[in-house]
Amino acid sequence: MSDDLLDETRRSWNLATRAHNRHKRDQAGFLRGGGSTLFPEETELAGDLRGARLLHLLCNAGQDTLSLAGHGAVVTGVDMSDEAIRFATRLAHEVELPATFIESEAQAFLDRAEPGSFDVVFMSYGALIWIADIKRLFHGINRVLMPGGRYVTLDFHPLVWSFDDQLRLKDPYFAPGHPFSDPVSDYVGESGAALAPSGLTPDAGDEAAFVNPHKAHSYQHTVADQLTAMIDAGLTISTVREYPFGNGCRVNPCLVESEGRRFIMPDGVPNLPLMLGVVAVRR
Repeated sequence: MSDDLLDETRRSWNLATRAHNRHKRDQAGFLRGGGSTLFPEETELAGDLRGARLLHLLCNAGQDTLSLAGHGAVVTGVDMSDEAIRFATRLAHEVELPATFIESEAQAFLDRAEPGSFDVVFMSYGALIWIADIKRLFHGINRVLMPGGRYVTLDFHPLVWSFDDQLRLKDPYFAPGHPFSDPVSDYVGESGAALAPSGLTPDAGDEAAFVNPHKAHSYQHTVADQLTAMIDAGLTISTVREYPFGNGCRVNPCLVESEGRRFIMPDGVPNLPLMLGVVAVRR
């Protein structure tokens, strides 16, 4: 991704991050009291994290990173949004959990990190779409993992980005190198309590008033492209899972909320994979 596209994407995320966090009540108190923003699928894929040096790429505002720290990981969160990193750093201080947060584009961080400096690299929920060159990304991930270290991801299935808000096909599933340019939305406001386990603030319904003038530039990566890029980078895939529900975020307005803060296809509509989970190990 060019510097201009990265900069516009950063500005879009900065505005959206402020909007997202305005909806969430007392996040520090929630985490300090033992709360977690993680879902069972993430913790199952991640496995035992006690003492693990964990790199959370595209960590956003740090809530999941600090929840991973609550499972015993020694966490480093990286995100290119300066707004997100400021919030995450402040939140870690308020929660009194040790964490390092670094403002950086993911690939730039991987290029300068020490080889073998992490036991786990973690990415989740709408993260990979912001990376233009995933072949380069996974080579960087493989380099910073220690031998036997693992890459863990739980993300939205790439098929979900092909449908419009009426579940009609709108964008190609195969679109190598093509940027899709839209502002980051107030998806927290659109998802409600499902993305605010600490509770919603009174103005949680004001998402319609949010206007983001900056476009963010994302990329479509098919399942085959993702798995092949991991293999070519030297990672050994140990787990691949697809899920008929999406955690937390209403990635399409047609989805309906189900138990456990999950979203599913509406009644009468055949189910489709809405999330993809992968674990890959450095040889």
